Amino acid sequence: MAEPRSLREAFGRALVEVGRRRDDFVVLDADVAGGTGTVHFKQAFPDRFYDFGIAEQNMMAAAAGIAATGVIPVVTTFAVFATMRALEQLRTFVAYPRFPVKVAGSHCGVDAGPDGATAQALEDLAITRAIPALAVVVPADPVEMAAAVDAILAHPGPVYLRTGRSPLPVLFGADHRFAVGRAQVLEEGSDVTLVACGTMVHRTIAAATALRREGIRARVVNCPTLKPLDVECLVASAERTGAVVTAEDHSVIGGLGGAVAEALAERCPVPVARVGVRDRFGASGDPLVLAQHFGLGAEDVAAAARRLVRAKERRRVA
Repeated sequence: MAEPRSLREAFGRALVEVGRRRDDFVVLDADVAGGTGTVHFKQAFPDRFYDFGIAEQNMMAAAAGIAATGVIPVVTTFAVFATMRALEQLRTFVAYPRFPVKVAGSHCGVDAGPDGATAQALEDLAITRAIPALAVVVPADPVEMAAAVDAILAHPGPVYLRTGRSPLPVLFGADHRFAVGRAQVLEEGSDVTLVACGTMVHRTIAAATALRREGIRARVVNCPTLKPLDVECLVASAERTGAVVTAEDHSVIGGLGGAVAEALAERCPVPVARVGVRDRFGASGDPLVLAQHFGLGAEDVAAAARRLVRAKERRRVA
């Protein structure tokens, strides 16, 4: 089995690999190349790397200008800066004209660990989902990250890509395929659907394994694109199982849980439980300890699934 690797490391190395095959993109960074993983691209292609210093708004505006010339800019910084400090530029100068700027935000959720509440983006998915024309991508492991880098560079419009700080287990083989707007059913089940993205996918798989030992068959769906959302996959899963749990390292407001609940409310209303951070700021600490503290562990996903399955059984008896 491959060694665990962080999504930011996988992102940086994937940029180098793609950079060897195509020369139509450049990387912009805000003095955090070591923290975003783009240091690898900087070393491999110094003439295609631009460090703007701590000036994220200028960097985002410059990306729009670069895109207007036909070159694809990949903008990298901490997610809180990309989606909050440079939000106006992202919305008005990048998304409004539909420029193919690819924005990669690192240090997302409590996975950012010791960097603390001010650096932990728990709102970035809610913010970016609300911006018209902007695709939102959240890979689950280093393999999917590499595939996603290829895919977003080929995507015709702007994209927000979430990376991550902590090492993650490798879930997928080299033949794994990623497409913007597509979810994947990783495990079949008929009792409850578990939908996860990013760092929560491996925990959700662990939750499904624990549930299976109890006789609960969970369908596991990896949802690496929050926008455009694979509504057909979600509806089919909800129709099959009649109950859905979402899991994300993000606020329960506006992220994956919100996207899934919105889609199912219109197409297939079923009970939905959202596992995520409950309208709170983060804290400084070890990422695994923080995940347990904020209710983001595999057991938290399993507990939510048990509650929904028990509720289904009570309704069936009644």
